[in-house]
Amino acid sequence: MVGRLVKKRALVTGAGQGIGHAIAIAFAAEGAEVVATSRTAEKMADLRDHSPAIRTAALDVTDAPAVQKVIAEAGRLDILVNCAGWVHNGTILDCDEDDWQKSIDQNVTSAFRTMKAVLPQMIERKSGAIVNIASVASSITGVPNRAAYGASKAALIGLTKAVARDVISAGVRVNALCPGTTLSPGLQSRIDQSADPKEMRRTFISRQPMGRLGTVGEMAAAAVYLASDETAFMTGQVLIVDGGQTL
Repeated sequence: MVGRLVKKRALVTGAGQGIGHAIAIAFAAEGAEVVATSRTAEKMADLRDHSPAIRTAALDVTDAPAVQKVIAEAGRLDILVNCAGWVHNGTILDCDEDDWQKSIDQNVTSAFRTMKAVLPQMIERKSGAIVNIASVASSITGVPNRAAYGASKAALIGLTKAVARDVISAGVRVNALCPGTTLSPGLQSRIDQSADPKEMRRTFISRQPMGRLGTVGEMAAAAVYLASDETAFMTGQVLIVDGGQTL
């Protein structure tokens, strides 16, 4: 099926690599105009090669005035995808207060900022879809060495449900996508930097009963589903795509 996002305009944060990058490409393939954003603009240089419907904008989601500016300049937005984030590796004993605050700011407060900026126009039009990229490492399940990350993604799920309830009568939907272990540049970097990359990869794969890692394309397909009118009767929900990790 194609054309599910025709006549829609979407803003995607964290589009420099990984899942966010794949979402920008998938949305354009489904007919959407896409404003792809990332803190590092150079990482998005190839997006225009995928589709002329994608334009890019540098955006640090921890900069509240910048968030306001980019969203104002984007014009009408039918879809918002919050994919920007940061993974702290370690237990609570390995996490200092700066790591904790960075996790909360990049993974939760960033979504608070973007949603607050885009919701007035969606409410006025009585239409809109927001997709927050959370994780199974959250309130869904505990994952080793993800104390700050898991807490921040749990908070993002809570924020998703709260905002969904607040705007349900205005015709705006807010859902969360919770990926399992997904092969992305970030994950590959952690594998490559480990003492034993082969063993590290096996460890990540062993989490999934399906016996493999998820792909960014699979997560992008799930995001298209949540953003499209196929889920017009769905809000405040958590879609888990994890290869059976949380069974």
